[in-house]
Amino acid sequence: MLNYSHMALDRASNLRKDPAWLSAKRNEQAQWLLVHNNRTLFNLGSVTVTFLSQSTVSHLDLNQGIFLGRDEQNIGYFALDVSELDEADLVALTQDAEFMDIRRYGVQVDLAHGSMAALARGLCYWHATHRFCGRCGTQNELVEAGHSRLCTNPHCKHQTFPRTDPAVIMVVTRKFADGIERCLLGRQATWAPGMFSSLAGFVDPGETLEQAVAREVMEEAGIVVENVQYIASQPWPFPSSIMLGFIAEAVTENIQVDKDELDDARWFSRDELSQFGYWHEEGEHLKLPRTDSISRYLINYWLDKKD
Repeated sequence: MLNYSHMALDRASNLRKDPAWLSAKRNEQAQWLLVHNNRTLFNLGSVTVTFLSQSTVSHLDLNQGIFLGRDEQNIGYFALDVSELDEADLVALTQDAEFMDIRRYGVQVDLAHGSMAALARGLCYWHATHRFCGRCGTQNELVEAGHSRLCTNPHCKHQTFPRTDPAVIMVVTRKFADGIERCLLGRQATWAPGMFSSLAGFVDPGETLEQAVAREVMEEAGIVVENVQYIASQPWPFPSSIMLGFIAEAVTENIQVDKDELDDARWFSRDELSQFGYWHEEGEHLKLPRTDSISRYLINYWLDKKD
């Protein structure tokens, strides 16, 4: 299963709007997940997400807590952004723990806990970047258990909800005249040296997902594609995307890289990809993308999909 997509909690979206129900969930059994500057609290020296008890965080403003869901034992799980706490309060809360980017541990994190942490990070980021009303500029307040924000201007009262930016990501394939099927991968200059990944890009307004795939491949690599097929999706709240994975067939072969988009793009055979991670004759040390990403999932999907 793709990382960050195994949500084991019941989000209780039909119940969390009830203030009395929500208050009852903030009981002694409640579990709290802290976020600090988009980083998640992990147990020190391990890959285990830290959940704090209600008593540990009771001195904080729990009205700013975001309800993540309830487990099979009906225990409520909450996220709380502590980015603005002073150093002394943070030290008291984080004994034997440290704030880390979830992606540093990737596939090592428990699937369910990693998915909860990703949800918490995404919602905390949204709250931090939507403090003010987009219509009148008045400050917003957290409502509906943290799944909405409401303008405090009594003449406006505009309500907003968390947004997820759809992005397509695709492996493009073509069988060449030599009978060998190859896939198209690219890299950005800011990435780790030698790393190649699937092409990707955001969906434009008024555009289908298939059209976005074709446009992005043409813009980035100058390749025409057809037969765009959906494979899988992955939440990617880093900061606020969902990745929609596709495989597509190339009609053309000649790569024309747009240097504003990519640093390089190349065709690779399955045999060539099997050598990634080793030194090549050209002196390049080529790498595949991180194992917790849908890009790696799509590449592996193609590698396993032999004729």
